[in-house]
Amino acid sequence: MVTPSARRRGGPPAPHGIPGHLVDFVEALRRRGIAVGPSETVDAGRVMSVLDLLDREALREGLACSLLRRPTHRATFDALFDLWFPSGVGVRGADSDGGADPSLPRTTDGEIDFAALQELLADLLSDDSPEALEQLEAIVAQMVEEIGKYESSNGPSFSAYQALRNVAPDRLLEKILSGLLGNQPHEDKAGGNYASEVAKRAAVQRIADFRKMVESETRRRSAEQVGKERVASYGVPKLAEEVDFLRASDSELVALRRSVTPLARLLASRLAARRSRSRAGSIDLRRTLRKSMSTGGVPIDLVQRKPRPARPELVLLCDVSGSVAGFSHFTLLLVHALREQFSRVRIFAFIDTTDEVTGFFDTGADLGTAMSRMIREAELITYDGHSDYGHALGVFAERYAHTLTGRSSLLVLGDARNNYRDPGLPALENLVSVAKHAHWLNPEPRGQWGTGDSAALVYNEVIDMHECRSSQQLAAVVAGLLPV
Repeated sequence: MVTPSARRRGGPPAPHGIPGHLVDFVEALRRRGIAVGPSETVDAGRVMSVLDLLDREALREGLACSLLRRPTHRATFDALFDLWFPSGVGVRGADSDGGADPSLPRTTDGEIDFAALQELLADLLSDDSPEALEQLEAIVAQMVEEIGKYESSNGPSFSAYQALRNVAPDRLLEKILSGLLGNQPHEDKAGGNYASEVAKRAAVQRIADFRKMVESETRRRSAEQVGKERVASYGVPKLAEEVDFLRASDSELVALRRSVTPLARLLASRLAARRSRSRAGSIDLRRTLRKSMSTGGVPIDLVQRKPRPARPELVLLCDVSGSVAGFSHFTLLLVHALREQFSRVRIFAFIDTTDEVTGFFDTGADLGTAMSRMIREAELITYDGHSDYGHALGVFAERYAHTLTGRSSLLVLGDARNNYRDPGLPALENLVSVAKHAHWLNPEPRGQWGTGDSAALVYNEVIDMHECRSSQQLAAVVAGLLPV
């Protein structure tokens, strides 16, 4: 039997049965950027040989332990696991023993009673019993089948948004709180009452879990219609390092921040290896040829120039306006983690004017607090608070040009959207001529450079500009740009 994925790629057919299915699942993980080697695959096979395959959660955790290397990859793994190891096939109805009743509440004329459905969901979400969870899963399956189903040009399809639209899960918070607290008072929502605060966080988490259940069921039903490979191509969350900075949600930004430390560790090890290789120095051709005169002109003994190892200086000039704040924040986190790789780090921020903010990012400072203080205390706005790269570059050249030397590496962070103002090219040209290295990191796609109010193509004529839309691209660029 040849799997569809193997047939499309022209590769050899996958083995039969569970081993072939596991290999197909591993290939899906690799296609989404999760590195899984042969040894991890073998370990996963051994895990499957000792687990009860009917216990999905045990199987999920066992495969995650054997296949994943980074905790930030877990969301992508879970979505793919649900596609390759679905909880059922087709419409999931009531159990044969009548343990779960998936029918939705209805009005007298047969329409779905959404008010009663909200009450039912609130009761189930505030109940911790296994029976309540079983019934909730059945209700979710029926919601996706009856509310989330629609007809497309390719046949039946399913939408999580449509299934949740009339239910409005966020409106269930108060009802779930009442169910969790019972007769306990919860008027103090600001956190003064410990029990109410714990219950509120639990209610918020249960609503989020409910949304994930609907999304997972939608993916399962869609995969049955169009194939799991196609659903995996658009319906599975991206890895944290692949998320676009400018489009990241709050939860994705949290995952990005968690990935800073391992990313910085990787870059630091690469820089250390490059410095180690450079310690021997390059070959001094003139002295080598002179020494070869004693051997008849044969260069037997190579003479190497004495290396002059030195950690570079880094000057960071970053746009912290709302449009690129997430990108600048992540890059500052990365640079802060890498600061031991530099002899000196100077950080300057701007919106429509420039101010030095190095003092906010001292070693040991809380970076969240540093960012808040920077926005609140630094002089970043002179006019209307809209980005003005030309004025910001001019102010930097006038006040802080002395911070750049022949040993400095200048990194400019920003999308170069200048609101149709003067780009200030002479100031940038002067800065680039002084610095040893000068690069511009732009979080926008290259295809959008020069469109609208973007001055990226104009700046690109003066300074090397690099696309850095994700942490993966940022790591690759920084690893290649930082000198040794």
